[in-house]
Amino acid sequence: MPTVRTPLLEIAYEIGGPDDGVPLILLHGWPDDVRGWRRSAELLQATGWRTITPYLRGCGPTRFLTDKAPRDGRGVALAQDAIDLADALGFRTFVVAGHDWGARAAYTLAALFPERVTAIAAIGLAYQPRGAFKVPPFSQARRFWYQWFVAVDGGASAVRADPKGFARIQWETWSPPGWFDEAEFEATARSFENPDWTAITVHGYRSRWRPEPVDPRYNTLRARLAEVETLSTPTLIIQGASDLCDESATSEGLDRYFIGPYRRILLDGVGHFPPREAPEAVAEVIDRNLRGA
Repeated sequence: MPTVRTPLLEIAYEIGGPDDGVPLILLHGWPDDVRGWRRSAELLQATGWRTITPYLRGCGPTRFLTDKAPRDGRGVALAQDAIDLADALGFRTFVVAGHDWGARAAYTLAALFPERVTAIAAIGLAYQPRGAFKVPPFSQARRFWYQWFVAVDGGASAVRADPKGFARIQWETWSPPGWFDEAEFEATARSFENPDWTAITVHGYRSRWRPEPVDPRYNTLRARLAEVETLSTPTLIIQGASDLCDESATSEGLDRYFIGPYRRILLDGVGHFPPREAPEAVAEVIDRNLRGA
């Protein structure tokens, strides 16, 4: 598997499609890895895209270059990783499609690097202006139990003790049943054996709701993000109508935050993992809406 070295990481990634195709960086979500994008990537490559699917920090073979670097799991860190990857591969501009944590990174890229990102597709996650986390209504808050769980010390310790067990609960409860088999979970869960997976997971969620140490190298990006409310980058939102983690209602009525081309698409019968549950539909929607952006 190819890798690139950035200022902070050695990032492992999958790549395919024509050499002269438009670069499309596919960012996976949590708890997942590049396998979640493979079928959609194949279909997108067949229509002419050059897809690059990296293992996010803390996942699979991607590694930090030093033990001293803070294991920061915030969206600004993931966005900078994507920029560093693009720089290493020589992509001045590119398109991004992200699922879950990858969607947060995609929104952040559109907010902070509009000169680099020509279009985004955000899957399974609504846009949050200024990158702000607000306590949701009760109906959504009950679905966020895993975030509240990690925010308490005992919960974080339990995740460190059994990361795969924690991830398995999300797979079992975020989508209608029957969308994965044991072999697929086990193959993906090998990525959670990365020595930094739990640190990135715990920091990513705890830092949303309570003060946590952060990597100061992202302070400027975070300050800039706090000033951005509207996006000019062409944006596609894809959400499963049967998403049992993030209610589809969370992405309703957000048109006012997009001053560039914007479209929201719901996939009937699909849960929180559209690239896995409906890869053909996801690839077709991305190709149809983002080609030429």
